[in-house]
Parts: sequence; structure tokens; C-alpha cells
Amino acid sequence: MTTMTQARACGIDFGTSNSTVGWLRPGMETLLPLEDGHITLPSVVFFNYEEEGCSFGRRALGEYLDGYEGRLMRSLKSLLGSNLIDAQTEIQGRALPFRELLTVFIRSLKERAEAQGGRDFSQAVFGRPVYFVDDNPERDSQAEDTLRAIAMQVGFKDVSFQFEPIAAAFDYESRIAREEKVLIVDIGGGTSDFSLVRLAPERRHLDDRRDDILANGGIHIGGTDFDKQLSLAGAMPLLGYRSRLRNNAEMPSGYYFNLATWHTINFAYTRKVWMELQDVYRDAREPEKVDRLFSLIRQKLGHRLAIEVEQAKIALSSCDSTRLELDDVETGLGADIDRASFEEAILGLTGQVELTVRRLIADAGLSATGIDTVFFTGGSSGVPLLRQRIADILPGARHVEGNLFGSIGSGLAIEAARRYG
Repeated sequence: MTTMTQARACGIDFGTSNSTVGWLRPGMETLLPLEDGHITLPSVVFFNYEEEGCSFGRRALGEYLDGYEGRLMRSLKSLLGSNLIDAQTEIQGRALPFRELLTVFIRSLKERAEAQGGRDFSQAVFGRPVYFVDDNPERDSQAEDTLRAIAMQVGFKDVSFQFEPIAAAFDYESRIAREEKVLIVDIGGGTSDFSLVRLAPERRHLDDRRDDILANGGIHIGGTDFDKQLSLAGAMPLLGYRSRLRNNAEMPSGYYFNLATWHTINFAYTRKVWMELQDVYRDAREPEKVDRLFSLIRQKLGHRLAIEVEQAKIALSSCDSTRLELDDVETGLGADIDRASFEEAILGLTGQVELTVRRLIADAGLSATGIDTVFFTGGSSGVPLLRQRIADILPGARHVEGNLFGSIGSGLAIEAARRYG
């Protein structure tokens, strides 16, 4: 492809929290606006029962928060490689397979990209995490196969994949003036992926870059896991989490874990759970807290609470403290959360991330002083404790901020042009 030719194919970053589509065109922005001028489409689907429709992205969240009766589904990518992928959920009395849910969203991504590009796309490079599933190559392969099959089902004729951190590296390489050894840190909604790569201006046009990939690694920990731990530490105790029953046992934790995990929130709304909680309530030492849990479930406020928790996490990246408001559950209810408490809640997760990075450097046969740059991308890479843990490993490396939501999509567009012309 010459610099004056539009690419034939697009790059698609189907993310846990947000998705983007990139397309190389001369003199134009790479990332296509997917919703009201925004380059990101939140990976959210809302089935609106009142209007008998299906909406996506910010509109989906808006309809849900406006109080429309319906079903909100988020963190769709987390289904890939999980046991839920072959299961189904109920939408207004109809069984909806989770595969179909993913198909509905990815079809919308394709249609939006084609509307903005003014053309059809039949070829695409999809991003994928280094590991959809940790320590299970068979399920990891199944996750990629599932995504490929869904992409073909919505109309793509030729689909290939590139690791998301490698795609981010392509985007960064287009802006450097000398050779660098770079640690790409991609902390997304569902996974943390890392790649040690050799980048150089004179190598950016090579088709085969395998020799420049010094090491890959990843772990199934991301922003939604930080949300979960913050929810369990800051919000769920107000609803009875870890409170005691009369026999001194703790309240069953499963209900709270489901409510703190994006893609399992709806499991808390079943009649079975409601009946179980009625039995537990009779033995609760702090029934007023369980009353709040009943209020949340009755009003189906789980996703609203999850959004509040996510916003609190974001706020704590730049502030020392924030307040989590739970007025919808009970007037005046809330929790003051400081960064230190948040960091304590995610200490185990960040420790696993640090261990993954240390192993990666060892696998590459490099010392810490041999790495020039740490390139951060992904919407959850702004968590200060994460950055500090990585800085402790590589104290001499400079830190570069990528487009937290756009680097991967841009890099996948570059790769799509290389592969398909």
C-alpha cells in the first residue's frame, strides 16, 4: 500500500470496557468516530423492554440510568474463554445465548465503522489479549476461535488477529526517532498484557516483525477486577458483606461477588436468590444492612452501583479520596474511600501484575537497565499503584503515555494495511 492509498481492511479493538475501529486513510484520523463523534464505543448492550429495542454504548448506559425497564449487559469480552460462553441468559422471556449477545454487539461495531467510512469492510485484524485465559491453552484457543466465528457471522470474509500490546507498539513506533527496547504495558478492562519489543524507525515498514518481539506475557487481571475489589472493600460491607449470622458464620459471599462483577450482576436478580436471601435474613445479626441488599436487588441497581464504583476508581487515580454515593439504595447512604484503602484492596492484584512483568523481563534475557521505555496504554493503566510497581522494577526507563483508549485500534489499523493492502 502506498501512502496515498486507502487501506482495504480495518483494525478492530473489541475491548472489555470500550471498543474502537481504525482505518488508514491519507491525511485523515485513523480511528473512526463510532458514537456521537466519540472514537470509543463502550462495550455495553441494553435491551429496552419498554421500547422493545436494543441500544449500545453511551446510549445504552443513558437509557439504563434514565430508569427504563430492561437488561444491561457489560464486560462482554469477559465471556470469551469462560464457561458462560455456551450458556444463555433471559431477555424478556426469551432465551438469549451469550454467543448471540456478542454477535449483536460486534455487528453494531461493523455497521458503525462502515457508516463512518462510507464503504463495506470484508477484511479485518482483530486485537486479542496475550491470554484470553491464563494457563489454559485449549480454552485460550477456543476464545479466539469463538471471536473469529462471530466476526465471520456478521459479514467479515477474512479475519486475522494481532496481540493488543503489539498493536500498541506499532502506534508508538510511528513516532520515535531511534531504536528503543520498549515494554508495552496494556492494562485493559479484563486483562493486563505486556510485550518487550525492539522498535526503530527503519524497521517500521518490515512485514515480518517476529524477531523484534523479545517476549510476551499477560495475566487475566484488568480494570474490572480493580472495580470488583473496590466494590467489595468500599460498597458491599454497607449491604451486609462480611456481616455475621447468629451462628457467627459470615453472610454468604456469593451474592456480593456477583454484584461486584460486571458480567454476573444479573445473576443476583433471580427468584432463587431472592428466596435464599429471605431464609438468610432471619439469621442476620445486622438485618438493616441486608435490607439495603434487598432494596438494591428489588430496584435492580447493581449496574448503577458498578458505574459509581468505576467512577470512584477513576477519581482515585488523581485524587486522594472520593465519596461513593448510594442514595438510590438508602437516602444519605454512602462511603468515603481514600486511595490508601483502594490500594490495599488491590494489593494482591498488583502483586500478580508485578510478578508477571518480572518474569517477562527474565524470559527476554534482559536486565532492567536494558529497557529504554515503558509505554502505557489501556484505560486502567492510570492506576497509580500499578505504575509505581512497574517503576520499581524499571527505575531508569522513561514513561510514555499512549492514547489510553486509541493506541491499540490505531496499531491494528496499521497492521490491517500491512496484511491486506
